Amino acid sequence: MSRFYRLVGWSYVALCVALVLASRNRPMIDEPPAPGLPQNPTPPVVNSSDAAQWFRRVKPYCNSVEVATLQRGSPPPATVDGAGYHAACLALAGKIDDARRVIDGVAESDRTRAVAIVFDVGHPVADAGDDRSAGPMMELVVDYWPNHYMALYHAGMAEYMLGQRDVAKHNLSGFLRFYHEKDGWTSNALEVLGRLNNTSKIVEDPRRPREP
Repeated sequence: MSRFYRLVGWSYVALCVALVLASRNRPMIDEPPAPGLPQNPTPPVVNSSDAAQWFRRVKPYCNSVEVATLQRGSPPPATVDGAGYHAACLALAGKIDDARRVIDGVAESDRTRAVAIVFDVGHPVADAGDDRSAGPMMELVVDYWPNHYMALYHAGMAEYMLGQRDVAKHNLSGFLRFYHEKDGWTSNALEVLGRLNNTSKIVEDPRRPREP
């Protein structure tokens, strides 16, 4: 009887071994993709970081000599932010009319967003005192965003330094209509407006500290 049980036991072991070996030799079957997930996802939509990266790469070429070649060889992303950085690049190169055409090319509801990028690019230029570059850029911003008080301020200051008295007076008066803080911006604007309303033609930059 014990031989019978041993035979049955070894037969069971042999059956298990055979099943394991058969499963190892069985060809693998690919599992289907999870429901609702495409096997070939569509390319990602270009976002603002892509446009910003494009601008950082091409900014050294945003000048009157190289900007035309740049547009052909390295066009900006086809997005609102891409249009904003493209317009900013053209404006830095002094191509204000071309920058305006780029902004006009986006939907009217998106133009403020594109112009905000032009302001962000032009702001450091204005702070650095490059009035010939900053003035037209800030005027471009004001054309599309008339109550942008910082663009009005920088435009007015740049125009004052360039001797464009009437338009400087207009923009600085606009700045004071929209900005009411009692700070250095306001005092500078009031000081320049006082000079503009005076017959004196002396031009000093109130943005720079005076020597003691």
